[in-house]
Amino acid sequence: MPTFIALLRGINVSGHKPIPMAALKQSAEALGWGEVVSYLQSGNLVFSARGADPLRHAHALTARIAADLQHEVAVLVLPAPALKRVASANPLWPGPGADVQLFHATFLMEPVPKSAFAALALPAGPGEAAVLSDQVVFLHRPRGYGRTKLTNAYFEKALQVRATTRNWRTVLALTGLAGER
Repeated sequence: MPTFIALLRGINVSGHKPIPMAALKQSAEALGWGEVVSYLQSGNLVFSARGADPLRHAHALTARIAADLQHEVAVLVLPAPALKRVASANPLWPGPGADVQLFHATFLMEPVPKSAFAALALPAGPGEAAVLSDQVVFLHRPRGYGRTKLTNAYFEKALQVRATTRNWRTVLALTGLAGER
């Protein structure tokens, strides 16, 4: 069975939409998914499932969370090879020895025309950068995530699309977990 990664938007953030990872794992297993592993408390799952349609898996998990856990949650599902491409294609990543805390990836839940992204007047601070590649905005925030205006909320509002952001350490860890199968 193919391996996938599910990224849930906006759960367990400052007490908002609390979902225990054990309960999330049970909901995923109830869908018939195998080898379900959660990573951190922020809504990351690695799993194996029949069928190759990530959108179908995302809709199934969204519906299951609503039924089992009474939360409306946006879910993005990526095939493991797609996340591996993201992890290996960060145009802002300087390489080994870089501080992973300064890099993030904002995953857009729908395609956005490159022209829409190019038209943005990014509120980037000194040294900050944002690059769109496919459905991922790669980010470098040398002053840290807490001091930037290039946030998940900014990209959702500016691009009119739901999104979920992961720090680079999480992107690499999920890629590793998916690759171990």
